[in-house]
Amino acid sequence: MKQPYIWDNYSDQPYPLQDKNYKKQMRKGQIGSLLKTLLVSIFVLPVSLLMTPFVKRKKINSNDFFCIGVDFEREPQATLMMIEELGVDKILLRLKLWEMEKLPLLKNFILLCQDKKVTLKIMQDREHIEDLSLLQKDLETIFSALGKYVDIFEIGSTINRAKWGFFSVDEYSRFYKVAYDLKISKFSHIKLIGSGVIDFEYHFTAHTLFNFFNYCYDGISSLLYVDRRGAPENMQMGFTLQDKIALLGTMVWLSPKSKHKLYITETNWPISGTAPYAPTSEYECVNEELYADYMLRYYLLAFASGQVDSVSWHQLIAAGYGLVDNRDGIKKRSAYATYKFMVQTLKNAEFLRFDIKRDYHILQCLVDNKLLQIHWSLKPTTIKNEDIFEVYSRDGEIIKSEKINIGSSPIYIYIKEAV
Repeated sequence: MKQPYIWDNYSDQPYPLQDKNYKKQMRKGQIGSLLKTLLVSIFVLPVSLLMTPFVKRKKINSNDFFCIGVDFEREPQATLMMIEELGVDKILLRLKLWEMEKLPLLKNFILLCQDKKVTLKIMQDREHIEDLSLLQKDLETIFSALGKYVDIFEIGSTINRAKWGFFSVDEYSRFYKVAYDLKISKFSHIKLIGSGVIDFEYHFTAHTLFNFFNYCYDGISSLLYVDRRGAPENMQMGFTLQDKIALLGTMVWLSPKSKHKLYITETNWPISGTAPYAPTSEYECVNEELYADYMLRYYLLAFASGQVDSVSWHQLIAAGYGLVDNRDGIKKRSAYATYKFMVQTLKNAEFLRFDIKRDYHILQCLVDNKLLQIHWSLKPTTIKNEDIFEVYSRDGEIIKSEKINIGSSPIYIYIKEAV
């Protein structure tokens, strides 16, 4: 990245900006856009909250719902084998605009994944934000090389964090419009998603969805992390994960700038004891078992919302937050088996209903014409294993004991037809 931006290869993100004067000066130069963000959000967020109950659920294609983020340079052969083993049909790749020389390597990797739907996240640096002619040239090169092979291009990422290069929504809108104008003029077949706001900071999202720039999105991307709140069911300012999704889905529904598509293109929990690879402090980290529980519950809550078209887990191989630890060879964590069984079980699922009572959760869906219930509880309890039950653990092990322990780890229960 162009100075003063420095990339952290341990946690796969930029280091925080150290030059406070530079940061202050850049924000001061964007005061007009920041005021617009404030004014737009003052109007849009309350209206969206009022309209949330009226937004209908969508029928989610479960084959496209499960997506895994992969690094095309990190253990590429092992990565390809594990993508197949997991059974996932959709992958997300990242390309740094300051590493355009790696485009042929990326293309070769994508060609080996032609049976998968590929989302490509194009990540910005300050040079491409400031030099829009350079951005246009490089985006045209990317679209020309990969337009036939990439299902969705995500334009920009993490736009509300200065360390990623943007200092305002207007800067992002100008950046996105370059991609949109290329689509209109030369690449009408490609799909572009954007916004790329991280965390529950929807005032920025509101401004990306309601402005006077002449562009449209083929869907909205969100980096909806909830790791700093602990469990995915925990509240932030009175909002659960499902509440956050419902509000975001309503904003997308109300916006004239986007198709009614919502993609969570990045989320995870950092893993304890993995510094400096963990992307946050040890305080936010969880052990490997909780990591697997939280991941599965996040997916189930997002699926039950009826608003999210796809969730991309970040990511397959990453020492500090991935399904696989590669610090000393390839070590598959518990979450690897959890993810595999989740995809294997739910990739053809049809959602039926979701119930919560006193912190006890039951998601019901139809899988191959069989009724499947997935149970978990924030207050551990037990239920009787009935004759009509076929029970599996979080990771796919069959459970035949008389009592079923229901707690943090979701349990899959098929309901067999009574004879």
